[in-house]
Amino acid sequence: MTSHVMNTYGRLPFALSHGRGCRVWDTDGRRYLDGLAGIAVNTLGHAHPKLVPALQDQVAKLIHTCNYYAAPLQEALAAKLCELSGLDKVFFCSTGLEANEGAIKIARKFGHDRGIARPEIIVYDKAFHGRSIATLSATANLKLQAGFGPMLDGFVRLPLNDLDAVREVARSNPNVVAVFLETIQGEGGINPTRIETLRGLRQICDEHNWLLMLDEVQCGLGRTGKWFAHQWAGIQPDVMPLAKGLGSGVPVGAIVAGPRASDVLQPGNHGTTFGGNPLAMRAGIETLRIMEEDGLLANAAAMGARIQRGIVEGLGGVPGYVELRGQGLMIGVELDRECNALIGRAAKAGLLMSVTADSVIRLLPPLIIDAAEADELVAILVPLVREFLAETAPA
Repeated sequence: MTSHVMNTYGRLPFALSHGRGCRVWDTDGRRYLDGLAGIAVNTLGHAHPKLVPALQDQVAKLIHTCNYYAAPLQEALAAKLCELSGLDKVFFCSTGLEANEGAIKIARKFGHDRGIARPEIIVYDKAFHGRSIATLSATANLKLQAGFGPMLDGFVRLPLNDLDAVREVARSNPNVVAVFLETIQGEGGINPTRIETLRGLRQICDEHNWLLMLDEVQCGLGRTGKWFAHQWAGIQPDVMPLAKGLGSGVPVGAIVAGPRASDVLQPGNHGTTFGGNPLAMRAGIETLRIMEEDGLLANAAAMGARIQRGIVEGLGGVPGYVELRGQGLMIGVELDRECNALIGRAAKAGLLMSVTADSVIRLLPPLIIDAAEADELVAILVPLVREFLAETAPA
């Protein structure tokens, strides 16, 4: 059958039809444990009994209005995000790419407002911030950039967790206005920014009046066991892009900003058609409410620790297993070889997961996962990995 959809994804040969909780079913009736949550999007799993009626109610009232009018639901969700983060103001968009693009615009205008004609932003090896030309330029993946050059200039790339490199740039480059990084790199292989690095970056940014911009699109919204991954370091960013899990499947993005950045954008500087629409805002409000009511941050921490413990116990010492990284329910299992074949093998065994950076198994289950499901995930995954490692040669 000829497909009229552009061939931009390497899809698995089945289609999902419906889900409930942490389970999904395909159109042939096969059942899967969802260990991916739509890449950290389905925070509340599928068909959550508290979320569904709220969205049905909103669809029957108002799905979309443009931003010409007052937006009470935007005000409500913005107030909650500011309460949870300690920051000041929010701009709503629809995707993580848009949130990151907006962060780059804020940094550049922040620099121009200070009289810097060609502002530059520090970014990092293995980073991923999106696929627009600007966010792709901030991204470090040469494969993704290939065919789309020239990339934008204005970015200074450094190795992650190297504060001395940042200090050297501060000494030598007067055009730098911001540091932009993922608190935990997702697409780059589940690489955490160390707590001491985050604290050091906060100090350097304060010393030089730079913006600290933390991309929490994948690692934020409770996934690590705190609302935002940087909160483990006890710091606050100046700019924090969010998306993915904020709407539990309804597209919602946000740029949350602190006092150094919250008034950089003024009327006419930035905008969006779909961002902040009533359906998306209701999804965000209800998601955060349910997360609080159901104790999902504590659950993410506990179930993440349970899964990680099971994987380490099952794979520790097995030739080919390198290490486990991540926090809470953002888990990466690095092998010493390319392992994309495991995606299809896991699906055949009833588990949805992904591989990123070619050799890192990525697990991002819904935050509602329970102990039995966590144990099931481990029970499916560990034998598959052991079998795969026994059959294949290291890179």
